[in-house]
Amino acid sequence: MSSKTGNPKLRSAAWRISLWATLAFAFGTMLVFVFLQWFVENDIKRRSDAWLSGEVEVLGNVAKRTPKNRLYGRVVGEVAELAGREVPNKLPSESNANNSVFFLQRGADNSLQLWVGAGSGEDTLRAIVPRRMLPDQPTDIRVNGFAIPFRVACLRIDDGSQIYLGLSERDELRVLNSLRLRFLLLWMLIVVFGFAIVFLTTKRMLSHVRRITEAASRIGHSDLNTRVPTTQRNDEVAQLGLTLNRMLDRIENSMHQLHTITDSLAHDLRSPLTAIRGKLEMSLSATSHGDQAEPIVSAIEELDRLAEFLNQSLDVAEAKADALRLTRNPIDLAELIRVMIDLYEPSMTEKGLQIQFPSPSSATIEADAALIHRMIANLFDNELKHLPAACTVTIRIQTEDDSVSLIFEDNGPGFSPEVLPLLFEGRVKGRGSNGHGLGLAFIDAVARAHDGTVTAGNRETGGAHVTVTLPLDSRENIGSSIAVHAAK
Repeated sequence: MSSKTGNPKLRSAAWRISLWATLAFAFGTMLVFVFLQWFVENDIKRRSDAWLSGEVEVLGNVAKRTPKNRLYGRVVGEVAELAGREVPNKLPSESNANNSVFFLQRGADNSLQLWVGAGSGEDTLRAIVPRRMLPDQPTDIRVNGFAIPFRVACLRIDDGSQIYLGLSERDELRVLNSLRLRFLLLWMLIVVFGFAIVFLTTKRMLSHVRRITEAASRIGHSDLNTRVPTTQRNDEVAQLGLTLNRMLDRIENSMHQLHTITDSLAHDLRSPLTAIRGKLEMSLSATSHGDQAEPIVSAIEELDRLAEFLNQSLDVAEAKADALRLTRNPIDLAELIRVMIDLYEPSMTEKGLQIQFPSPSSATIEADAALIHRMIANLFDNELKHLPAACTVTIRIQTEDDSVSLIFEDNGPGFSPEVLPLLFEGRVKGRGSNGHGLGLAFIDAVARAHDGTVTAGNRETGGAHVTVTLPLDSRENIGSSIAVHAAK
């Protein structure tokens, strides 16, 4: 019994658990950052709007109280420059604030009356005129020549003119971009670190499960003494190991009881059958009349059939319970077929049957020699019992990468339709059969006990076919792989 547990890492549960956990964590932290950025952005904008509203109020009061003479522009302009030095979120190195703040006074006729700031006041005025701005409600305005918009607050004064104070959103964007960059770096570090922690923790936990799986896969039909490894930690994995070991204890106890029952049953039935057969043989030796010897010979044959039926019934029952006791040894299947052909060929020739075996190559399997011998004997017996004269039995051996197929084909009448769906069921036989209906059931039981399969059916050209597939000997499989690589 074997199991392939060496899956690629990308398909392992540790990778899947780590990947999904990391994706969930990354998505959650990204949502937190989006909310944090929204909160910071709104807070910066609220502070900028509060500064703009306060400063435009101050500038409006100055504009109202300053006489409209030639000193008006100078006074209001100096006040606007002083206000620009208190720009929020400004870097300490930015001594000149005129590149981020502007002051504009617009006349009632939409003319430019006063401009303080960088760039062209006309461009700014053209950007402001189409907008309907309300006092105490700063809004974003894009000015030609500036890639970054301005946050602008307005105030109407008594002479019908309007004053505007604009603050570039450059510093706000700088703060937000810096926040994004730092969070992205921190987010990537946390995600990678979190993935590593989850992966290592999950891999360590699942390594115990893998060891349990590998140990369980090594427990074969004839080896129930092995137990899966356990840990000292009282967690789910430790409970799994303890539960499997308790289950294996119950299975081993059940198999032991089954073997005890079958051995006792076989002994209790074989002993009287052997005694009866011995007495019948003694009577056959003592009698001298032919008419008396014939019933004795018939009784002996019936006893032999009964003993064979008993052995096969017990073997099939043990095989269906996965309790067949196997003694595995390397067996050359081709050589065994040749020996069986030499044994059965006289009987088949006497009945008018021919045997063809065009498979001279060897194929080594690791199996129980006695069971494989009996299985092949059943295949020959089926052909010998059910084929009419002048038929041909073709035996072939096909070897694949890790298995070998033993194929029996004939050109006889094939399986009857009523038994075709139930070929491997016990005590199912055709109308003309005088057997017990256990031949194919026993073959299937032996194949399953060796991790193999059996298929049977009728050929399209007429006749029956039975294919037994068994795993190759692992040593021969390794040797074949080495030979293939050497040839390459």
